[in-house]
Amino acid sequence: MSLNMIDIITKKRDGGKLTNEEIQFFVNGYTDESIPDYQASALLMAIFLKHMDEEETLQLTQAMRDSGDVVDLSRVSGIKVDKHSTGGIGDKITLVAGPLAAACGVPIAKMSGRGLGFTGGTIDKLESIPGFQTTLEPDDFFKQVDELGIAIIGQSGHIAPADKKIYALRDVTATVGNLSLISSSIMSKKLAAGSDAIVLDVKCGKGAFMENEDDAAKLAETMCKIGNSAGKRTIAVLTDMNQPLGHAVGNSIEVIEAIECLKGTGPDDVLTLSLYLAGLMVYLGGKAESLEEGEKLAKEALDSGTALSVFRRLITSQEGNPRVVDDYSLMPRPAHQADLILNKEVLSGSKFVCGEADVADTSKVYYIAEIDNQRVGIASQHTGAGRAVKDEPIDPSAGIIVHKKIGDAVKMGDVLATFYGNDEAKVANALQEAMHIYTLSEAPVEAPLLIKRTIE
Repeated sequence: MSLNMIDIITKKRDGGKLTNEEIQFFVNGYTDESIPDYQASALLMAIFLKHMDEEETLQLTQAMRDSGDVVDLSRVSGIKVDKHSTGGIGDKITLVAGPLAAACGVPIAKMSGRGLGFTGGTIDKLESIPGFQTTLEPDDFFKQVDELGIAIIGQSGHIAPADKKIYALRDVTATVGNLSLISSSIMSKKLAAGSDAIVLDVKCGKGAFMENEDDAAKLAETMCKIGNSAGKRTIAVLTDMNQPLGHAVGNSIEVIEAIECLKGTGPDDVLTLSLYLAGLMVYLGGKAESLEEGEKLAKEALDSGTALSVFRRLITSQEGNPRVVDDYSLMPRPAHQADLILNKEVLSGSKFVCGEADVADTSKVYYIAEIDNQRVGIASQHTGAGRAVKDEPIDPSAGIIVHKKIGDAVKMGDVLATFYGNDEAKVANALQEAMHIYTLSEAPVEAPLLIKRTIE
């Protein structure tokens, strides 16, 4: 019996379960453009409203995976481990956890994307290193992973092309926030990337796609089931995104902060999460008997300087200037900067969870209770560090250093954040966007728990 989209749309609209053949028909037809946008939109809305079960979600993921190239990493010896983050403000963890895991003997064949939104993606960050090349021929890619233990390149346009088309349509048809559609979008690309095991960093909070922890846990569980059902050992970690990771939000400044972490002197939260995720990667890569042992080995690679050496060699192997590791002045430098200072205007316009502002008392101590993390991201984009539309150029020197975070004590005159960029007007605009990102308290405040739980 021949398949047609009207029957498939009707079936899902009425709450029916789609067969593997029906899902394949839709994915293949929309990818080759034999199915028009209006029919694809109708099916996506039916899925959004009536949902998919686990079997349908897995079949959709596999169909999107098979819509393009599926990378064969069998030429690389060892258990290859991939790491993916659902995205957050100041998330430079791959630049730290990748070298840590590679230094422990786990092959990291990483294909990353560019950023759309708050800041650049991992590829944009690496391209802020002078000369760094994010495109390698397949033979060179495999050889580098075998010899060095790590390579990080841009994701091919031939990886899961169905996802690219379907995501663009979801974005303009109000069908983004569906568990099956989100998880299949992420996992189709991860499965196509060819690694044997996957570590997922699922963010939750005000700067994450999933603000609610329970929703983030459901997403993590669904993605773990997809990965494990596809024969990829998959573990997810729920992590906090109610404030930036580290202090740097941008591209070159995040690379610098990542290098500081590999030197053992970076922000505690970035180091803690990087070591935890690297420990999981070492464990899944068969180099440790437990997560605890994996984390211990990662810490040894950090303390010995081996992981920093791996990162330096990664830069050299991909034609970047390795001297940036020791001389940050070689990184892109901004022409302008502006400070967000706790003054009368900022204080009087801030929200309070306990007590109230006293602009007359310049010695009074307040505590950071909350940060509007999404607004931090928007302000970073306004500096030029991110993209509003695909392929928009970014300013690698632009971004924000967030000096004060949740739990920190502040008083009048303190610098809360510094904004950087080559466009003075953009820097000023970003500063205005961030005038009231802080919520203050008269009573001390504890920082949120960074690592919430691990899901297998």
